[in-house]
Amino acid sequence: MTSAGKLAIHRAIIAVLVAALLALGWKFIVAGSTQKLADGRVAVMLAPAERALLLGEMRSFVAGLQTLADALAREDMKSAAAAARAMGSARSHDVPAAMMGKLPLEFKSLAMGVHGGFDTMALDAEALGLPKHTLAQLSDVLQKCVACHATYTAGTAAP
Repeated sequence: MTSAGKLAIHRAIIAVLVAALLALGWKFIVAGSTQKLADGRVAVMLAPAERALLLGEMRSFVAGLQTLADALAREDMKSAAAAARAMGSARSHDVPAAMMGKLPLEFKSLAMGVHGGFDTMALDAEALGLPKHTLAQLSDVLQKCVACHATYTAGTAAP
């Protein structure tokens, strides 16, 4: 085989590998593992343990929101900051990489926006000490929660 022929084969192999990497990147970074539902929402297809982890995190958010609302009602900004921080970006490290690959990009963006919003809320609650400001930030974060719940649901994929 000529060197030109070998070069053509190498280029073809590289092109196939690049295409495969792009497809995998699309699947695991952008598309995730989803299924469109009749009600218009998208089911994120997760293994039973992954679904349990996701739903458990959401339940802990509800408890954290109650703690935060109570602190704001009492104008206890130290407790409000602590409650917000507990729901911040540090929580996102609990998600296994395999599960992250199943989440579509918009879902991940909303989730990171929620966690980041709680981080900002905690910092501002400590620095500014203004309950109304923190309440407005909470409203912004909850809009992301509403958007996510209106768009997605947790489905169960076959193990």
